[in-house]
Amino acid sequence: MIEVLSRGATVLMAALRIAAGAMLALSVAINFANIIGRYFLSVSLPWAEEAMLFLMIGCVFLGAGPVGWAGRHIRMDVVVSLLPPRARKAFDVLSDLATIATCLALAIFAWPVMTMLAELDQRSQSADIPLVIPQAALPLGLGLMALLVAVRLIVQGTAHPDITDEPEVV
Repeated sequence: MIEVLSRGATVLMAALRIAAGAMLALSVAINFANIIGRYFLSVSLPWAEEAMLFLMIGCVFLGAGPVGWAGRHIRMDVVVSLLPPRARKAFDVLSDLATIATCLALAIFAWPVMTMLAELDQRSQSADIPLVIPQAALPLGLGLMALLVAVRLIVQGTAHPDITDEPEVV
């Protein structure tokens, strides 16, 4: 069971990293095309700023899952790191449970906004992109982050290896 969870998390993280990387690369390509068009052809892409913003939103929220798995999300652990190992482990578990609860709460609260945007067919002004698409990145990304933190708790416990100690997951 633990091996299946670990393999599934590895595959999911690889997919999320590829998707986030593709969104970042596409954002850079749009920006480059807009620069070339604006400065060399005197034509700009009116939809470029919105599209790049939405791609960056997707990149951030889809990238949150692997960050949560690695335990590299923002944590206020200065005082916790000074505690004895047993107390530190208890606070690490509590921190991971709080992260899961927060991610799930935000995903649940974002869901009605997302469905309302879909029902009303709200679209961005310049790019005419349905706003439900970038809004869906929030509950999807945070839900996947909660899932991956929970799986990490089951598979690895509270281990938060340092950046240099952790093998790269592909």
